[in-house]
Amino acid sequence: METILNVLSILGGLAMFLYGMALMSEGLQKSAGDRLRSFMAKMTSNAPKRILTGTLVTALVQSSSATTIMVVSFVNAGLLTLGNAIGVIMGANIGTTLTAWVTSLGFSVNIALFAVPMMAFGFVLHSMKKSALKNIGQFLMGFAVMYVGLTFMKDCANEVLGQYETQMMGFFGSINGFGFGSILLFLVAGAVLTIVLQASSATMAITMLLAASGLIGFELAVAMVLGENIGTTITANIAAAVANTSAKRAARAHTIFNIVGVIWVLILFSPIVVLICKIMTALGFADPMTVDMAGLNAALIEAKGAEGATAESIAIAENAFMDAKNAMLYGIAMLHTLFNVTNTLVLIWFTPLIEKAVCWLVKEPKGETEVFRLKYIAGGPLSTAELSLNEAQQEIVHFAEICRNGFGYIREAINEQDPDKFDKLNDKLIKYEEITDRIEFEIATYLNEVSKNELSQESLELSKAMYKIIGEMESLGDSGEAIGRILKRRNAHGKTFDKPLLDRLNKMMDLVQKGYDVMVENLKNPHLKDIANAENCEYNINECRNHLREEHIVNIESNSYNYLTGVYYMDILSELEKIGDFLINVSQASKGKHDYND
Repeated sequence: METILNVLSILGGLAMFLYGMALMSEGLQKSAGDRLRSFMAKMTSNAPKRILTGTLVTALVQSSSATTIMVVSFVNAGLLTLGNAIGVIMGANIGTTLTAWVTSLGFSVNIALFAVPMMAFGFVLHSMKKSALKNIGQFLMGFAVMYVGLTFMKDCANEVLGQYETQMMGFFGSINGFGFGSILLFLVAGAVLTIVLQASSATMAITMLLAASGLIGFELAVAMVLGENIGTTITANIAAAVANTSAKRAARAHTIFNIVGVIWVLILFSPIVVLICKIMTALGFADPMTVDMAGLNAALIEAKGAEGATAESIAIAENAFMDAKNAMLYGIAMLHTLFNVTNTLVLIWFTPLIEKAVCWLVKEPKGETEVFRLKYIAGGPLSTAELSLNEAQQEIVHFAEICRNGFGYIREAINEQDPDKFDKLNDKLIKYEEITDRIEFEIATYLNEVSKNELSQESLELSKAMYKIIGEMESLGDSGEAIGRILKRRNAHGKTFDKPLLDRLNKMMDLVQKGYDVMVENLKNPHLKDIANAENCEYNINECRNHLREEHIVNIESNSYNYLTGVYYMDILSELEKIGDFLINVSQASKGKHDYND
């Protein structure tokens, strides 16, 4: 019964470790999500900056998977090119090595003593109304939970090892006798474990736990670390599964990068292990390959239980055990760091080749299939509402660009004189109306999912503005279909627009086109405060409509064209003016959300 409880406690400790990491990452993303996004989008002008960006962001959020998913979403959103994304991903692999050092510290120092007070302090901050303090509090509580979980794992594993040391040593010894085959076996185990847990940090903690307990040697621990580097790429590939082609390519690049790195390390496995051991001994630690963790642990237990044991003898045994454990744990962390740094420094020169490889592996879709699907939020909400809303903003910009493309078909349809060609254009207008309906629905559904999470007042106002914006843009599609119906009725009555009428309509459409361009421009502006450009567009559209309406009355009175032709002409002018209203409404809603945030 005691054994079962200990095993369950180990699993519970692992769950706490994972939950703590998630809380830490979420707290940081909430407090710095937008800034991180801006930082990553800007700091990619050259290869060193890309690597540095990936390193710093990953070190901050303590999750290479979170960074890679953000990178995939940025590529999906068009904020990063594929080549730039590859550099950031390489940097993320370096940044994640900090987790190994933090975890090794948790095995060497009883951080749990500070964890409980930290939990209390974090809880107080999280209870504050100010969102910035709440997020810091969440980070501190996550940090505390992570180390409490790690302590549970370590202590309970020692209990189990004490009870079943002979059996466990026998089991691990049996799978340690296959030479290089054992290396490959533990590499696969590290990869599978990371895929199952969806957290390379958890696999790293388990690897260190096994090594510190003496159940596996340094070589097998190294193999598990290499496997973890392969397994961690799965998360990004899952996130990219429903994204666009560029995002899929970025995820595949991460996989290629890590697999190639593991391959060359396996080829040079023995020399690299020897190098790590020499580095550790040069730093004053024991050789991780020669330490006998199981024997030293047994000696420590014996020293503590020996009759007549002195404080000095116990201290000697403890120091020997701790020196060996530190050598093992820091050696694992050193290997992880050296592997990722070296792999990055080598493969950064092959970025163009990696880019070509992923372009060959992930082909561009044929036809227009991808044009009309969600580009940025198809994978569902991200880990925080703030980041999710940022994704939604990018999707709305994409929506605006689709609407602008649709207006191009409106223009062609108005100017087309050939009935057959018009019918094809009208089908496109109907299709675009369906597209705008679908995109509005999907974005609204996404926003509804995001709203189920706790939203700050700023995020709530942003969400409301987004609902308003997508509603106005859906109306743009309705107007396009309405113009198609007007033109179809005109054709059915055998009427056409002569060149003077088309010239007037094109003059109006030039102004509307400008309105579309301004709408997209304003939606892309992250600090929109002035919409004078949109207001000028609307004013010009209204003035043109008024002028053309007065001109129309004169032309009707002078019989310049048929009355029924004039009716269709004015109906189209009215729809174009309505489009102008929808366009200004979008800019007003976009400014409104920024006004609130300011």
